[in-house]
Amino acid sequence: QVQLVESGGGLVQAGGSLRLSCAASGRTFSFWAMGWFRQVPGKERQFVAATNRSGDGTYYADSVKGRFTISRDNAKSTVYLQMNSLKPEDTAVYYCAVKEYASRWYTKAGEYDYWGQGTQVTVSS
Repeated sequence: QVQLVESGGGLVQAGGSLRLSCAASGRTFSFWAMGWFRQVPGKERQFVAATNRSGDGTYYADSVKGRFTISRDNAKSTVYLQMNSLKPEDTAVYYCAVKEYASRWYTKAGEYDYWGQGTQVTVSS
């Protein structure tokens, strides 16, 4: 069973930065594609960023491109989301997700196998 634990969320002013972390259990982390999604109440979960299993391939939603960076440390079984130049519209619960035994990145929530519990990010104006 895969377990994911997100951390790093919080309250920040517009223009500020946060770094989210997602620590994963399991010995095959390096074989997993990883993604970050976000969700606000009443709306569907939205794709934010994804990385392939080696970390040398990444993909971003247009709304965060140039501001957010996804990265991973396979030795620590952890994926990160560095968020800069935050905007109030980035306010959401952020979730990390795993797609097991996958080589490329994925952008649809239904393609992922496991999810973390989420961490709240609130950006004040």
